[in-house]
Amino acid sequence: MRIALVDHPLDPTALLAEVADVGSGASTLFVGTVRRTNQGRAVTGIDYSAYAPMAEAEMQRIAEEAAAKFGCTHLVIEHRLGTLLLGEASIAIAVSHERRGAAMDAQRYVIEEFKARVPIWKREHYVDGDRAWVDNAGGAVPAEPDASVGDSTGR
Repeated sequence: MRIALVDHPLDPTALLAEVADVGSGASTLFVGTVRRTNQGRAVTGIDYSAYAPMAEAEMQRIAEEAAAKFGCTHLVIEHRLGTLLLGEASIAIAVSHERRGAAMDAQRYVIEEFKARVPIWKREHYVDGDRAWVDNAGGAVPAEPDASVGDSTGR
């Protein structure tokens, strides 16, 4: 079992090889990629950032929960940080298990819990030049203050 935040392109084939085991009758792979639109807005890319110690600790908890709940010890989760363009993989989850149902259930559990719990922030870049932070449910979050305007003291 392994989790990682990385700053390089993900290699799904390597992750599948990492979880391969002769005792496993099923291997599953989920790859999440940067898509062209979100909530009707054309996207050109996404910046992913995280406070690594907190994010990695939560990723580890989720992996351990999946292992305990579905009986799978061959599980890898990688999430990429940095600026990603359309079509680039942001997350990959590979799981192998003796049975396909458990492998698929574990994988779905991991991605759903990941989206709900892991503190990774994303800022979408739009075709019109605008950028916005987006919550894990896909909606834009309130705009951050414009640092160029200054505060009430005129700074």
